[in-house]
Amino acid sequence: MAKKVVATLKSGKGKDFSKVIKMVKNPKTGSYAFREEVVHNDHIKDFLKQN
Repeated sequence: MAKKVVATLKSGKGKDFSKVIKMVKNPKTGSYAFREEVVHNDHIKDFLKQN
């Protein structure tokens, strides 16, 4: 079943989007958390520049 989903994403509009994972530091505790988001390929750099 996984092959069918992957094939669908590669052939359709799924190529235009990527899952981006960014590590964000909590200013109060100093610990890190991961922020995940599905972003259009044209906006990846904008997402990574955000605080």
